[in-house]
Amino acid sequence: MLRCREISNLVSESMEHPLPLRVRMQVWMHLAMCRLCFGFVRHVRLLRRAARENPARLTADESAAAAQLSEHARARIKAALREANE
Repeated sequence: MLRCREISNLVSESMEHPLPLRVRMQVWMHLAMCRLCFGFVRHVRLLRRAARENPARLTADESAAAAQLSEHARARIKAALREANE
């Protein structure tokens, strides 16, 4: 019987290429008995679907978030960082 760590590795691997039938059956049997691994698979699939549907969000430039801060807010953050480093 495969262990949870092996299952998580195989699930991740299966996202890149198909697993052999015997291994897929072992993974399926483990998932039928282990709620934690089953939940892990659900989350991996959710993340994969979200990444496919919104690829721009994954490559968004962090400077876009910084551009949303007001000049006053940036000055307060800079001042707080200076004070913390003194």
